[in-house]
Amino acid sequence: MELLIIRHALPVRRELTEGIADPELAPEGLFQAEHLAKYLASEKIDAVYASPLRRAQQTAAPLAALQKVGVTLIDDVAEWDRNSNEYVPVEELKATNDPRWQAMLRGEWNVPEESADDFNKRTIGAVDKLIDLHSGHRIAIVCHGGVINAYLTYILGLSNYQQGFFYPNYTSIHRVAAARSGERSIVTINETSHLRGTGLPMGLFQKG
Repeated sequence: MELLIIRHALPVRRELTEGIADPELAPEGLFQAEHLAKYLASEKIDAVYASPLRRAQQTAAPLAALQKVGVTLIDDVAEWDRNSNEYVPVEELKATNDPRWQAMLRGEWNVPEESADDFNKRTIGAVDKLIDLHSGHRIAIVCHGGVINAYLTYILGLSNYQQGFFYPNYTSIHRVAAARSGERSIVTINETSHLRGTGLPMGLFQKG
């Protein structure tokens, strides 16, 4: 089967004094999601899954609509900071050399409620369960940078890098060929052809 693991589009910045931030997509993010859906329109996708966080759901919606399937929410592919009261796009943190950016560079991505090991077990286990459900299919999972890092480092055996392995661009596609017997092969990483020439933000270093 073919697995498409897709990072969500650009969300808005949200910082609260209390409660869960869970931001929606920025206007640019909505356009990114539309370009993603059109790019994949020529491929038959049998099922679309998404993290329950709003930025992932909104990214998945245009893709599911064009594919004429529903979006199934999978709680276990939510990001490590799902309950945080703030969300600041990492590009903004980098631009101001925010202490939180420096913490990310040092690999200090954990939140007290979940260890790195627990996060990896949760997310990798969830993806592998979906693979088992879809022998011979092509499916998409719209999720988050930490989840993508966890799964690709698992395939590559790079456990020392964990979530900090690399930076997935917004709406980037990461293709994995997967067998029920356990074999995994990475086909593409950070596929973002759909953003080229759009002028939309892609990630840390690029615009489309």
